[in-house]
Amino acid sequence: MKFKLKIWRQKNASVKGTFEDYTLDNVSPEMSFLQMLDYLNQQIIESGGEPVHFEHDCREGICGSCGLYINGRPHGPLRNTTTCELHMREFEDNSTIVIEPWRSKAFPLIKDLVVDRSAFDKVIQAGGFINVNTGSTQEANNIPINKTISDRAFDAAVCIGCGACVAACKNSSAMLFVSAKVSQFAMLPQGKIEAAERVERMVDKMDEMGFGFCSNTYACEFDCPKGISVEFIAMMNREFFSSKVCKPKK
Repeated sequence: MKFKLKIWRQKNASVKGTFEDYTLDNVSPEMSFLQMLDYLNQQIIESGGEPVHFEHDCREGICGSCGLYINGRPHGPLRNTTTCELHMREFEDNSTIVIEPWRSKAFPLIKDLVVDRSAFDKVIQAGGFINVNTGSTQEANNIPINKTISDRAFDAAVCIGCGACVAACKNSSAMLFVSAKVSQFAMLPQGKIEAAERVERMVDKMDEMGFGFCSNTYACEFDCPKGISVEFIAMMNREFFSSKVCKPKK
């Protein structure tokens, strides 16, 4: 297979970036998208150029670091698929592929296709955890949880924090990500104790980091590689409202 690649190149956040064109031949349809970029970089290095910088880690669709904007879609043309799980057979031979980084004020560009997504880490640090007493682990069967609820909590917990929801949203909203992290604890007894404090802290941090507002276009759900439902946004809104209404007076 042969492709024309239009890749965003930018030395750092302080200089102006631009698209550069590359032609890549003899691409195996069984290559993953990141393997194709490795193949391109090998040719660039051999010709004395600087390789294209992109982020990756597990290459198994579970770490969330491989996110790229491909032909106008976060992670590419397939639904429920991360960039690292996308294969070249999904593209037409001799076609043009446009590759860009996430575009968001809250995700400042580092270099080429790499952006700083530490804003998500700061949201999690603000309250995306539970406190437990130290000592021996409590027997799990002592805390019975309805299977429907536990399955729903797991549906939220599968969020990998890749940022596709932010990239897909016209407002660069992080509501889907934050709601998934809030909801996975809100549905479980272990997370009830700090529920009100958690949702307020995480929503406040989300706003502080510069993410936009949610206008319910559902683009986040459509492009989420793990299929996180926008229903969790409604759940987070209820949790946030309840925290304000039920907050004890000082």
